[in-house]
Amino acid sequence: MNDDARALVTTLGLKPHPEGGFFRETFRAPLLVAAPQGERAASTAIYFLLPAGSFSALHRVRSDEVWHHYGGDPVEIYTLPDDGSHQVFRLGRDLSRGERPQVVVPAGVWQAAVPVGSAFALCGCTVAPGFDFADFEMPARERLIASFPEVRQLVEQLTRG
Repeated sequence: MNDDARALVTTLGLKPHPEGGFFRETFRAPLLVAAPQGERAASTAIYFLLPAGSFSALHRVRSDEVWHHYGGDPVEIYTLPDDGSHQVFRLGRDLSRGERPQVVVPAGVWQAAVPVGSAFALCGCTVAPGFDFADFEMPARERLIASFPEVRQLVEQLTRG
């Protein structure tokens, strides 16, 4: 991790995230809403930092998630719905190169993120209904390969052994 990324981790009080990278929750709505999985905060938000050479492993949550780009390198956001189709979105600030400052990942869609560059990507994620680790799923590589054999190479790239 480079010095700038290390400084951001310290300054923002970020901690390691199970999927990779570093995070800190910055907002949890006091309003509670009924969700299929139970009562949840209406919305939550985090800072999320991915150092160069790292990635956010394939995972899914049961809520819609909006990624925001704050600074540093762009990020490739991979989405994999249950039907096996997949897309790659580029999160960043250079609109002329097809990057967008926000990317939406619908509830229940598998997702992964890879920074594209030599430094870091500082992002934010807003989740509604609010994030709860009970709604977070990050299965073993073998299970995802069994579910998505047609994109085996992608699954291998975006999971840990």
